[in-house]
Amino acid sequence: MTSPLLNLPGAVAAEGRDEGVAAHYGELYGEQRALADGRGFVDLSHRGVVTVSGPERLSWLHLLLTQHMTDLPPGRATEALILSANGHIEHALYLVDDGETVWAHVEPGTQEALIGYLESMKFFYRVEVADRTADFAVVHLPAGSVVEPAKEHVVRETAYGRDVFLPRGELTAFAAAHGPAAGLLAYEALRVEGHRPRLGLETDHRTIPHELGWIGVAVHLQKGCYRGQETVARVHNLGKPPRRLVFLHLDGSEVHLPPHGAPVRLAADGPEGRQLGFVTTAVRHHELGPIALALVKRNVPVDAPLLAGPTAAAQEVVVEP
Repeated sequence: MTSPLLNLPGAVAAEGRDEGVAAHYGELYGEQRALADGRGFVDLSHRGVVTVSGPERLSWLHLLLTQHMTDLPPGRATEALILSANGHIEHALYLVDDGETVWAHVEPGTQEALIGYLESMKFFYRVEVADRTADFAVVHLPAGSVVEPAKEHVVRETAYGRDVFLPRGELTAFAAAHGPAAGLLAYEALRVEGHRPRLGLETDHRTIPHELGWIGVAVHLQKGCYRGQETVARVHNLGKPPRRLVFLHLDGSEVHLPPHGAPVRLAADGPEGRQLGFVTTAVRHHELGPIALALVKRNVPVDAPLLAGPTAAAQEVVVEP
């Protein structure tokens, strides 16, 4: 779906998985500074919106998701995953319950597969699953924003800001009232700075939650009965996930950022050395310069200088080895 906010002055469309919204509006670093200062908003209207309603919605979701859902109070934001039988991450959901309905936003284009799985698990539970992407858009207000969404809007509030589920027809009016708009590149730069993983970028077909620091955030360890729980418990008890997420400070003299999937190697081994991981997201930050997240083998020394593609990189620990 193409956002009407691509008609704003200076808007440059994002590509790939974020197609349909603006990458930036002509002021990449200015947009980042605005968000960091609690000003403006981000158009996330390309993300999927899924709702689950019905009197048994929380107890039913508790059986399917990695998060503890039965006692989730209205208005409290949470995150949850859906895993494969082998514990690999398949879906990431960003949730809030409004007292009658659970609202979730998910990665662009993943809502159809998610709804297919949820529908297959309904059985005799009194729940209704719906794709609301055509009717509702997500906009993000940064932490510290003084904007007050309308009372009828569902809001998901976290330490990083508020996600507002907004009727699509109100996007243009919202932008006019609560600008300046910031693009996805600014939002992603702050996400990387905050070490927050994203499905499809920090994950591949074999990623488990422990590798990304999602234990305790999106995975509750005091519950069971969900698909993949055996893997979660086993790896947690052994304490040895095969890979770990790292934060990289990239050499600022390089013109180009390493792309998603660029190999990570020990700097001592040179560009022809053995690959030990891959770059997941690389961005330009208004204060830190070029930075990235990467997924590397657990036994990579935490103080070892690395190469991200051809770019020299110093690492910071995100997930302990």
